[in-house]
Amino acid sequence: MIVRRSAAVLAAITVLGGAPVTAALAATPSPSASPSLPSGLYGTADPTYDGVWRQSLALLAQHTAGVKPAAEAVDWLTGQQCDSGAFAPYRARPAAKCDAKTPVDTNNTAAAVQALAALGGHGGETGKAVAWLKSVQNKDGGWGYTAGAPSDANSTSVVIGALTAAGDRPGDVHKDGRSPYDALLKLALPCEGDGAGAFAYQPDKKGGLTANADATAAAVVGALGKGLAGAPGRPDGSAPTCKDATDPGQAARNGAAYLGKALAKDQYLVSALPGAKDQPDYGNTADAVTALATAGQGDRATGALRWLQAHHGPWARQSGPAAYAQLILAAHAMGTDPRHFGGSDLVTALNATGPAPQAAEKADDSGKPGKKADSGSGFGVWWTVGVCLVAGIGVGFLLSGRGKGRRP
Repeated sequence: MIVRRSAAVLAAITVLGGAPVTAALAATPSPSASPSLPSGLYGTADPTYDGVWRQSLALLAQHTAGVKPAAEAVDWLTGQQCDSGAFAPYRARPAAKCDAKTPVDTNNTAAAVQALAALGGHGGETGKAVAWLKSVQNKDGGWGYTAGAPSDANSTSVVIGALTAAGDRPGDVHKDGRSPYDALLKLALPCEGDGAGAFAYQPDKKGGLTANADATAAAVVGALGKGLAGAPGRPDGSAPTCKDATDPGQAARNGAAYLGKALAKDQYLVSALPGAKDQPDYGNTADAVTALATAGQGDRATGALRWLQAHHGPWARQSGPAAYAQLILAAHAMGTDPRHFGGSDLVTALNATGPAPQAAEKADDSGKPGKKADSGSGFGVWWTVGVCLVAGIGVGFLLSGRGKGRRP
């Protein structure tokens, strides 16, 4: 699932029509730093549009790497929750009551559920959040970015991950007789024509489906009932070919086959944003690696993993905690030590963007976790301005470092 979601930025550009928006996105390297950030927050960039998302990914990645996060970092995240159970991207005054103008959404809520469930001891918070998510499920079984927005693959997938993390069976969560998997199957492209086997972000105005790598990476993991961290999948062993998908498992295999082909040429995915032709999309590439590994096709992601190991540095340093988290989760899914990632210690780099964690497992030279050790230790991505546009027009958007951001 950094930020990773470029699909909604594209949707915002399309809706607003034009070159001025595209130019603004292309000209903005990253949000400016805020002079008054809370001490428990990871990253130094303006958290207005991604605070909860990047915090959730950071905590989830730390947990995956054997790190016990700082209590103040966890407290900051729980303090962002509204009484309804939902989360907004960022509330500068968490003590103030949420109201109808508070921009709560499914993506930040579901990401927070996944992080808090992984850490344990937050059943009250996750229970309220999941109850809110269920209350805003669409009639097709899926979710949009905001309550009532049309379902999209990214939002539906991150909510599936939250349901699983909270102990629910996503296939049993119905609205009008339809489950989240039904919504994803409707967004899966057939096995013939352009984009065979991929997932679309949303149908177009005529109901047509267009392959979207970002949405596909999210939906592969979601269709398998997994969360943002994915899972080291058992090697599939079968030929990665597309077959008619009548169940979510086959749809996930088809999507993974599509991602494998998309990575084969350059070992990375290219950005779909206007003005970024042929430029690598680091976040979506990391998410695709996680998706392939989770689908048992990790052998098709080894080249992309090596590419990320060789080229991730400048992108991760600029993008911050969510980017480091995406890379850690990709490494974990592939069975690679994130502390020895192309010459980088991703775990230490992530820890350094926020309050010092309580403790961490120290890996030995073999890459295996060792004894506990104290671990001490500034997510903005250039397209985050697009999230503001999305929030303003109600288009679904899953923030990730996916890019992203995704894989904005």
